[in-house]
Amino acid sequence: MTDLSPPKPPEMAKAKKTEQKSEMVLLKTILTISFIVLCVSAAYKILGLGKIESNPRLTDLEKSLRDMRAAMNIDSVRQHKIQRIMRIISDHNPEMPSGMRYEIADEIHRMGILYTNLDVDLICAIITHESGGTWEPEVRSESGALGLMQVMPATALWIARYEGISWTSPEEVLFNPIYNIRIGCRQLSTYIEMYELKGGLAAYNGGEKRAAEWIKNGKAKGMLWVEINSYVPQIDRLYQEYKTIIP
Repeated sequence: MTDLSPPKPPEMAKAKKTEQKSEMVLLKTILTISFIVLCVSAAYKILGLGKIESNPRLTDLEKSLRDMRAAMNIDSVRQHKIQRIMRIISDHNPEMPSGMRYEIADEIHRMGILYTNLDVDLICAIITHESGGTWEPEVRSESGALGLMQVMPATALWIARYEGISWTSPEEVLFNPIYNIRIGCRQLSTYIEMYELKGGLAAYNGGEKRAAEWIKNGKAKGMLWVEINSYVPQIDRLYQEYKTIIP
């Protein structure tokens, strides 16, 4: 089975530098092509050679340029979101190596795209609350939940099969921040799909059985214990706060 473990921090940093270098090369290429197209277009007008649209090669070049610009815009949005997530992580865990911080942020961004009922700010709010504000990948609760998103080993063992993650031990899998986020987001997304946002958060925090009974009884008061009643507003507060962060 393919090894899905994330690279070690030095390798992460190296990968980040390589990615940034590639982005700069792409940007320079687009600027160069833009300048060439502009010059050729001006020459056509000055020399009276006709409209640029009449030349199929130049038309194709312009189309390729527009496609590259669109790709750059998409990547700019991605990088902006990743920088916002890294800012959140730094606020809570400034000692985390920058390479690991980038890999975690990139995975959260990927989960926000993969699951349409999640977004990066909600995922970050969950991690902040579940990890006790530490963003420490090896945090452990008294109930036995592990890692950033505080996933229970029994649940993780089942989800890991669907994620193609080789199960070795609860600690080795769930203390891996990439695996933990991948498993936790799949669990959270499933609960929200089944019980909507508030019910999904209740299921994630207090267990699916109690949340299902709560939904079945019309969200009756008194069915959810005090911890869950406070959990949802706390997540919402963090969620609203993170949406306003500027990297």
